Amino acid sequence: MLMRTDPFRELDRLSQQLLTSAARPTAVPIDAYRKGDTFYVHFDLPGVRVEDVDLTVERNVLTVRAERRGPQDEEVEVLVAERPQGTFTRQLFLGDTLDTDRMEADYEAGVLTVKLPVAEQAKPRKVQISGATERQKISA
Repeated sequence: MLMRTDPFRELDRLSQQLLTSAARPTAVPIDAYRKGDTFYVHFDLPGVRVEDVDLTVERNVLTVRAERRGPQDEEVEVLVAERPQGTFTRQLFLGDTLDTDRMEADYEAGVLTVKLPVAEQAKPRKVQISGATERQKISA
């Protein structure tokens, strides 16, 4: 059996527990990309129930807040607790070119997916040029 040793693992775990609290939420990792006229943002929230996720938009700021709770039973004896618990949050500043009124969100397999369509007024469009269609004769 091969075992990997890390002399700082316990120190890292302890510092993470001390620095993470409800007053200082942990950041949520994301992936973001554009496909066609839609922006997609994936938030990793493993082990979080959908009812413990709060998604809000205010003045073009998208905020995701989630909470992962540990065992609440007093009879439980915790042997190892390496997974972070508590409140997780992430804020994204959205451009004016996105249509937050048509935003959609889906939660599956611990990943929150937010779809933000590009606003109609921000899409490129062809502008019709008006003017004389016939050439005028110039007499000299």
